[in-house]
Amino acid sequence: MYRLLSAVTARAATPGGWAGGSGRRGAHQRAGLPPLGPGWVGGLGLGLGLALGVKLAGGLRGAAPAPAPDPEPSPQAEPLAPQEQSLAPWIPQTPAPPASRRFARAIESSRDLLHRIKDEVGAPGIVVGVSVDGKEVWSEGLGYADVENRVPCKPETVMRIASISKSLTMVALAKLWEAGKLDLDIPVQHYVPEFPEKEYEGEKVSVTTRLLISHLSGIRHYEKDMKKVKEEKAYKALKMMKGTMESDHEKELKEKGGKSNEKNDFAKAKIEQDNEAKGRNSKPGKKKNDFEQGELYLKEKFENSIESLRLFKNDPLFFKPGSQFLYSTFGYTLLAAIVERASGYKYLDYMQKIFHDLDMLTTVQEENEPVIYNRARFYVYNKKRRLVNTPYVDNSYKWAGGGFLSTVGDLLKFGNAMLYGYQVGLFKNSNENLLPGYLKPETMVMIWTPVPNTEMSWDKEGKYAMAWGVVEKKQTYGSCRKQRHYASHTGGAVGASSVLLVLPEELDAETVNNKVPPRGIVVSIICNMQSVGLNSTALKIALEFDKDRSDIP
Repeated sequence: MYRLLSAVTARAATPGGWAGGSGRRGAHQRAGLPPLGPGWVGGLGLGLGLALGVKLAGGLRGAAPAPAPDPEPSPQAEPLAPQEQSLAPWIPQTPAPPASRRFARAIESSRDLLHRIKDEVGAPGIVVGVSVDGKEVWSEGLGYADVENRVPCKPETVMRIASISKSLTMVALAKLWEAGKLDLDIPVQHYVPEFPEKEYEGEKVSVTTRLLISHLSGIRHYEKDMKKVKEEKAYKALKMMKGTMESDHEKELKEKGGKSNEKNDFAKAKIEQDNEAKGRNSKPGKKKNDFEQGELYLKEKFENSIESLRLFKNDPLFFKPGSQFLYSTFGYTLLAAIVERASGYKYLDYMQKIFHDLDMLTTVQEENEPVIYNRARFYVYNKKRRLVNTPYVDNSYKWAGGGFLSTVGDLLKFGNAMLYGYQVGLFKNSNENLLPGYLKPETMVMIWTPVPNTEMSWDKEGKYAMAWGVVEKKQTYGSCRKQRHYASHTGGAVGASSVLLVLPEELDAETVNNKVPPRGIVVSIICNMQSVGLNSTALKIALEFDKDRSDIP
């Protein structure tokens, strides 16, 4: 075929060309085209030959898989000239899967929301994944995983998941508890005698696994100054009390027609005086945030969890265990040591077995040496508001609390495994053929039950449970705001932010017929920029997909 086309084009290119007739020239001119010169048929032969060649080549290209679309819409290309349009090969377009078409509105609005968040905080890249009833319906990357080399984000991009690692560690603890190998309520020294017994204000106290899980142990976080931590806690409590008293005062004024209440006025004045007496140092703005703490940037390699304990094991407790909530990643370092002793395996080996069971094949501990495909780079803005690479850090001291890498796809699998275990008990009566969950229903109910005296920093409506934050269903007034039940965990690491959110379908014994768990929306978002709050964005996205899901029978 190639030789035939070559011969045709060579003959057409000769000075005389092929013979042509005046009738053909006349028709050409009547069509409004420029006059044809001698050898116009040769030009026609050349055009036919090239068109035939392109058609054949186009057919061959069409047989190969179409290249993947860019993760972000590229700038509009210049229109092709007419002759270039005729030479463009035909590439078959893959139709959107039915699930994507079904949730087209939710995808479009969620993508727009993510673009807004990305632009607002100046994040280089962000990746999102959404599943509905256990099936992934949307995953997409926006921006760059590697700014220097212009590598775009994509669903397979691997990033730091930070404190979502705590929720993964909870699975290990729960499996050991279900197997009878771990008691959540005995002192941790039973498993890890290397951790010294503790006292608080001269009184001997016990730190248990359950208290560690819910950040009630009193073990410090990155801030080492106990005075600053206590002042911040007191300031928050005072601020909350002031807000409550002001609200009560306004309510009473309204009821009495605007008359002043002397007692409330005195209390309000007293609070203001106390604030002035304490000075500005008690305000949280004066306290270093986590990213100003030196321990967050450790470069030292720790061989195991027991060795990591030396960073904090001899420090005093900041509060009496069980009395107050103090978020602590170091508490999860101690939990990793408990997993090792209770299981008989190294912590990372035990976690890799869990990841294998959950089909989370791209989730690994973060280490600098291994080649990890699709790993992103991580960024921060310097004091001049210029984007720079984050410094090198070694997270081996906190695998359990914030040291894993993953993808949005793996996090969706994890969220759905938890949701399945949470719901499968409701479906057993209507479908006896259902497989058991990775964790038992009663275990998942325990994990997703809010714990007293805790806080959920990323949503004030909720409480911390067991390695998850949980917001419970609530509606105060008819035809007004309805608070949905959901569980989530956020993450913040050097150069990274993340969230995993599970919005269960509202089920009861009468609505489970002809349904199979998991039922609900799972959203995961990862970003290669630190200090990006993503929980409210994930909740908005979940509700968008839940709306589309509810609108379609």
